[in-house]
Amino acid sequence: MQFTAIRSPLLIGGVVVAATLGACGGGGGDSAPAPAPLATMGTLSVAMTDAPACGFDAVNVTVAKVRVNKSATAGESESGWADITLATPKKVNLLDLTNGVLETLGQTSLEAGQYNQLRLVLDANASGTANTVVVSGTKTEQALETPSAVQSGIKLVGGFTVEAGKRADVVIDFDACKSVVSRGRGAYALKPVVKMLPSAINGISGVVSPTLLGSNVTVSAQQSGSIVSATTPNATTGEFLLSRLAPGNYDVVITADNSAAAVIGAVPVASTSSTTSLSTAAAPLLLSASTMGSIGGTVTMTPPNGTEVAYVAAKQTFAAGPTVTIKYQGADLSSGAYTIARLPLATPQYVAYSTTRPLAFAAAAGVTGGTYRVEASATGYASKGVDAVSIATQNQTAVNFALAP
Repeated sequence: MQFTAIRSPLLIGGVVVAATLGACGGGGGDSAPAPAPLATMGTLSVAMTDAPACGFDAVNVTVAKVRVNKSATAGESESGWADITLATPKKVNLLDLTNGVLETLGQTSLEAGQYNQLRLVLDANASGTANTVVVSGTKTEQALETPSAVQSGIKLVGGFTVEAGKRADVVIDFDACKSVVSRGRGAYALKPVVKMLPSAINGISGVVSPTLLGSNVTVSAQQSGSIVSATTPNATTGEFLLSRLAPGNYDVVITADNSAAAVIGAVPVASTSSTTSLSTAAAPLLLSASTMGSIGGTVTMTPPNGTEVAYVAAKQTFAAGPTVTIKYQGADLSSGAYTIARLPLATPQYVAYSTTRPLAFAAAAGVTGGTYRVEASATGYASKGVDAVSIATQNQTAVNFALAP
């Protein structure tokens, strides 16, 4: 079956599972499972969404097909695959899919049961135009280097159930900020960071002041200093939705250029169908002004790894409150160099969640403005951190890390 992708302005929610790159395999990858009686058939519908990207005006990927299998370990050429193949490979700007917008990739009939593997297959970048980026301010589309694994599919392992006579909705969440990394000399590579989510409408919503729009506003939901979900507000209205959040409490972090960070602590998400509102258009969230600085350096890994990306985060810890990530950046794949730019020097603003509106922010207790804990991490290596890195008087350019297993 073939389907053409259609944009759908829906909002989503769900539970996250891990994603890895599928290995290349031999032929026979299009073999399909034997037809099942209609009474045992259900329908799978697949859509794609994205988190905001760092430093790009466009991140384009061209989707050729989506493949699913009941086996979590099935190789590309093994049996049991069912495909959703787009009639024409669809080039999608991931940055159009922030704030809960979905790109519907299609649907197919499937035998009812539990499925444990999904592969997102991108078009080969032979001409250099299928998968591309536009660096902010350049207006020039340039090729995005893609690993050979995209030909067999970006592999996502995690379960979803197709019930007889019903439709199962699955969302592929492509994190453009973590998926596009520098390879030096102006080149960029695709290192897919992808999650598979069941569809649901829930999360944390709000409105930021229109005066902040155009200033690279980012809103994130975090737990224990790790970003669970992030988005950018609507460019016209300032509305945002942090969707697909598992029930629990989240620290919401809002950042923008030339502004102090604002943090709302322990925002509750009661269920997979509930949405917690933080502000309205009549009383939107507004950030205090701040000058900005940067922290940079290099990350080396022993043993060397030319394919694994190291990420560096600037964090702050509030007295009697949370630890949050203010900004993070991937290190260059070739040199290990990184720069976390546009970090506020002003003390962050904080308020614990309450039902009182508007929320009353105040300077965060226990936090020195312009001072951060800087942490470096990479899969397969032990994380390291440096405390009390200050940019109050000057930018820091030599906060270096040596990572080892």
